[in-house]
Amino acid sequence: MSIDERTDLDSIPGTVAAIRHTFQSGRTRPVEWRQRQLDGLLRVLDDHGDDLVAAMQRDFGKPTLEAYSTDIAFTATEVKYMRKHVADWMKPRKAKLRLQDMPGKGKVVPEPLGVALVIAPWNYPVQLLVSPMAAAFAAGNAVVAKPSEMVPETSALLSQVLRDNLDPDAFAVFEGGPDVSTKLLEQRFDHIFFTGSTAVGKIVARAAAENLTPTVLELGGKSPAIVAPGADLTVTAHRMAWGKFLNAGQTCIAPDYVLVDRTRKDELVDELVKTIEEFYGADPAASPDLTQVVNDRHADRLAGLLDGHGGTVVTGGAVDKATRKLPPTIIVDPDPDSPIMQEEIFGPILPILAVDDLEEAIAFVNGRPKPLALYVFTDDDAAARTVVDRTSSGGVCVNHTLFHITPHDLPFGGVGDAGSGRYHGKSGFDAFSNMKPVLTKPTKPDLSLIYPPYTKFKAKVMSKLL
Repeated sequence: MSIDERTDLDSIPGTVAAIRHTFQSGRTRPVEWRQRQLDGLLRVLDDHGDDLVAAMQRDFGKPTLEAYSTDIAFTATEVKYMRKHVADWMKPRKAKLRLQDMPGKGKVVPEPLGVALVIAPWNYPVQLLVSPMAAAFAAGNAVVAKPSEMVPETSALLSQVLRDNLDPDAFAVFEGGPDVSTKLLEQRFDHIFFTGSTAVGKIVARAAAENLTPTVLELGGKSPAIVAPGADLTVTAHRMAWGKFLNAGQTCIAPDYVLVDRTRKDELVDELVKTIEEFYGADPAASPDLTQVVNDRHADRLAGLLDGHGGTVVTGGAVDKATRKLPPTIIVDPDPDSPIMQEEIFGPILPILAVDDLEEAIAFVNGRPKPLALYVFTDDDAAARTVVDRTSSGGVCVNHTLFHITPHDLPFGGVGDAGSGRYHGKSGFDAFSNMKPVLTKPTKPDLSLIYPPYTKFKAKVMSKLL
């Protein structure tokens, strides 16, 4: 049976039901089926990678190298890693029993949850759809996918090539806007994986609660960068500017603001201004290496953040509405209560605030919602340890930006307002699995001590045993 993935809203309930029927048949459980789906995802990335990069360029001007490295190569590496290890991850894991539980055997059996819904954002449209799909397939689930309507060229192409390379009875993809997402969230799923804003994440969580559906919510927030004593400011500026202005700052883990000792603030600002010119030239808005803001609405939103911040713009500062280009912008000492310091920026604007010492920086971070990422720059190991130990965030990267999401053995996810749940590598497999405990007891001996009637003798013996 081939499933029709039309975006007709009325088709959604029947499609989800048909996919559930496929899952319940047991078809998705064997390792061979899981590996075939992962192979299909690799074909999508290998055979259509160039076309997907071109589609992202048409949607929002992503530079070729940037699009290929972050959306195609990064994702392919993740899928290959899962393909290599899925057979081992599936194996039951032996559990140790207490003496009181003997004789017997215990194990933990990873089993698929069922039908998973994956809702992806627009900023890394291939990576953030395919990577969680790979984790869901590796765990033996059927999948319904929803790419972002905000990158229509990429969404259309990605949807088509996914349909062509995956099991049509256990996978469906629906294109469309919020009405499609709303209709999908009305259905019963066994897992929902959402990447996007905190505001929409709350909507997803409320919908999931109706069916007590477990979720992974990869959200965002204001990720701080602390420049602590001992930092090499030239290296710091290069790594900070790269992580901030990659994809024009439209990255959920991009540094959102910087806290630096006031005695080194001017030097850091000078290094950042020099780095921006080094990366993007004297006219960054004309650089082919600077991504566009994704659409007019977001360009207007960023233009609004550039008003009334109370700080000093030292470079950049104006959105070109015709090209949707915003040159890398640095704002020094904005008002901490201004919108630019209260809302996630999600664009190429970097506020820099002076603090008296590391204690003040830590207090500033801890006085706000927990961020998705936290960055600390220093060659002083004790200072780095202090920041790591006394702050809470989804993840931490010391002396660089973004790279903490690349190792397969480092789980990626948020905490608090920044989200919940983890994925990447085995963490993704675990997120889409039920870790089912199984205890097996022999029929002999059959201890009568645990059965009624509860005599004083039994109570005395059991109290000693327990």
